[in-house]
Amino acid sequence: MKYNKLGSTDLEVSLIGLGTMTWGWQNTQSDGFEQMDYALDQGVNFFDTAEMYAIPPSPERFGTTESIIGNWFEKRQNREKIILASKISGPGLPWLRDGKHQINEMYLDIALQDSLKRLKTDYIDVYQLHWPNRGSYHFGKTWEFDPKFDIQKEKAHFIEVLNWMACKIKEGKVRHFALSNETAWGLMKWLTLSEINELPRAVSIQNEYSLLCRHFETDLAEISYAENCGLLAWSPLARGILSGKYLNGAKPAGKRLTMETRAEHRQGQSVDDATRAYIEIAQRHGLDPCQMALAFVNQKPFVTSNLIGATNMTDLKSNIESVNINLSQEILDDIHTVYRQFPAVY
Repeated sequence: MKYNKLGSTDLEVSLIGLGTMTWGWQNTQSDGFEQMDYALDQGVNFFDTAEMYAIPPSPERFGTTESIIGNWFEKRQNREKIILASKISGPGLPWLRDGKHQINEMYLDIALQDSLKRLKTDYIDVYQLHWPNRGSYHFGKTWEFDPKFDIQKEKAHFIEVLNWMACKIKEGKVRHFALSNETAWGLMKWLTLSEINELPRAVSIQNEYSLLCRHFETDLAEISYAENCGLLAWSPLARGILSGKYLNGAKPAGKRLTMETRAEHRQGQSVDDATRAYIEIAQRHGLDPCQMALAFVNQKPFVTSNLIGATNMTDLKSNIESVNINLSQEILDDIHTVYRQFPAVY
């Protein structure tokens, strides 16, 4: 396994991080235990979860993934071996906290205490804001994104959160603060306000990034690299689409998109065409398409950890093995050619 520094902290996190959002829906607790045992044996020390998981979100599944991880900690007695990241949900879930939920001091207190209880731990290493209060272009909103918000109110919100994080870090309940699904303006504002006010600095940003979704590269990558706030890449296989299993509208039983209850924006002719082109590159160079896609993410200098997720052990083992694959310049050139043909498929 390879490791990277988490921001300016002294933590060394595995380049391959373990995503957990299928546990409690597609996967059972037993499956989750098996995945965590194997990942840890392979040197994966970074696990990412959220209060909202399992996915797709629902009142019935809310918190189940954290509970599975907590049960594993209790059974294995190995909490200290894992660098654990979790998240407070942003607003928008009509059933969460009577539909009144916002990221503010009151709901941060509630969310953190509930997560700690489910996780059966006294602290969370990296506590993330799952998405901004003001919204962003993530989760299929790229084409309609219209950034309108009260700037002064948003800055006051940032300061409120940073002060809360400082308090929880002092109490030992949170070790580090991080962001998720943020924009370039948002990331820089968080970093600037933390520096000016001597408050906790974001150690990472968790955004979607894959061969099919490269929005991060235009502005955020430069900030991430220059400001030492690395990317935790989520959905590096574009929800499994890059495997090719959903081509031509296929809906294989038991698979993520087949079981999804929400509208899926990562579908269409351009997605299929780009996926076929990337698979053809992998086959031409004797590579597994998923491993090539993951290796592409692994090699980016702004990536701190690549968050894989698998619903079976065969895929998990293959995904972790991607850490040992180095893509040649010839392969990267072929990928760039396809990217120029299909720059933004969703």
